[in-house]
Amino acid sequence: MNIAISPVHSGDTCDVAIIGAGPYGLAVAAHLRAANVPIRVFGEPMSFWRRNMPAGMKLRSPWIATHIADPRERHLLDDYFRAAGLPIPDLLPVENFIDYGTWFQERVVPDLDIRVVTQVTASDSGYRLALADGESFFARRVVMATGLLGHEYRPEQFNGLPRALVSHSCEHTDSARFSGRHVAVIGRGQSACESAALLHEAGAKVEIICRGNLLWNADPGQRSGLRKAVRSLLGDALIPPSQVGPFPLNWLVEAPGIIHHFTEQSRDRLNERCLRATAVLWLRKRLRDVPVNEGRRILDARQDGDRIALTLDDGTRRYDHVLLATGYRIDVDKMTILDRHLRERIARHGGLPMLSAAFESSVGGLHFVGSAAVASFGPLLRFIAGAGFAARRITRSAIGDRRAARISADGDHNKKTALALTAERERP
Repeated sequence: MNIAISPVHSGDTCDVAIIGAGPYGLAVAAHLRAANVPIRVFGEPMSFWRRNMPAGMKLRSPWIATHIADPRERHLLDDYFRAAGLPIPDLLPVENFIDYGTWFQERVVPDLDIRVVTQVTASDSGYRLALADGESFFARRVVMATGLLGHEYRPEQFNGLPRALVSHSCEHTDSARFSGRHVAVIGRGQSACESAALLHEAGAKVEIICRGNLLWNADPGQRSGLRKAVRSLLGDALIPPSQVGPFPLNWLVEAPGIIHHFTEQSRDRLNERCLRATAVLWLRKRLRDVPVNEGRRILDARQDGDRIALTLDDGTRRYDHVLLATGYRIDVDKMTILDRHLRERIARHGGLPMLSAAFESSVGGLHFVGSAAVASFGPLLRFIAGAGFAARRITRSAIGDRRAARISADGDHNKKTALALTAERERP
């Protein structure tokens, strides 16, 4: 890994500071760099993927929707695999994706600053970023690309229970630590099903508990007769690049710029429909020996010695551990990196910031990308595939600001020149 840390002194300034070095932060950085916009990027590359995803996981997104967006298309997944001398896999392992992200970072943001930003405070003409080592930095704009960490959803029944008994799926990378233990996985989406499969394969006794039925993506048995007939005629023409949501809404998802013009209520309905918990069909075989307790409500959870007792609507069961694969709920109030007064000024909907067409919040110059943008732009922003759209919108906005600043500076210069010439002519 080739990461350089540039010295930062109080008073240092740039046009845009990007906080976060995952796929979204790197994509925004690549686009701004290509447009010659001065930037600084803070964060460890691919840190969430490296520290909070289980080893052995396979990415569910199709290959074409998993490239980190690069305006010059010189750092695609294909380029990484070619450079690494690796064969292209049918399913992309998370380890390869992490390596790809690091490879991308080394070529696009070799000056990445891995120091922690502890506080972002608004000032008259931009933002002051305080760093963990005591230094500070000034930026005219800030892009929050901080991802999902810190926004894990834990059902209230599990409040106060020790992490040794109840943990979120993002807290583990090694499934082997649960070998020989009885684990209940709560949830029914991709994370729940893949976590259960990995735990089962690592030697754990696993049970999935979920409030509804498991729903499988791309399950031929769930297609309507009309859809099967159309598919037989049009083939893959029915399949959009990112494959987010059910047909035909999955084609609408590909147009976040259009979705941005929807009413809040319409966007909410679209997000609910397209982001419901589902699992990819290739996991089904791996779960053949894993019992699934569907349609259950969890009434209570309590510690029972060194185990945990779950009271469901059909009885009480005891487990060695409960793994919450219950997803994430983004909430501005949890973004404590932002000064409290700054957070209070951010208009939001359901905890998420409301964003302009340039991903700018109600506080000028403060942008949010990734899952924080779903309420404003729809489901695509939950996935890697949405990073290019966000990066292009922010870059156009930043270029416009720089152009306006140059015009203003030229105007001031011309005004000063005219005044100087007038004064020269009026001398006796």
